[in-house]
Amino acid sequence: MSSLLILVIVLALAFDFINGFHDAANSIATVVSTKVLTPFQAVCWAAFFNFVAFFIFKDHGVANTIAKTVKEVDITLGVIIAGLLAL
Repeated sequence: MSSLLILVIVLALAFDFINGFHDAANSIATVVSTKVLTPFQAVCWAAFFNFVAFFIFKDHGVANTIAKTVKEVDITLGVIIAGLLAL
């Protein structure tokens, strides 16, 4: 069981890291291509506002709806692994 949990954590971190490439490219492409900011400044800017946005926008309606809809017994490590590999 613990090795499966470690696998889920590693897959989640890898997914988050790879997903960050796509988010960063989409959110900073315009300011870098127009030379408003350097790539380093644009990535720092995007990272800061991605972090701060969670605390500013308190309405997490989608997450609350999912939390109310999905039954807790249906969420297993296997389901989480399948979701991480499918995306």
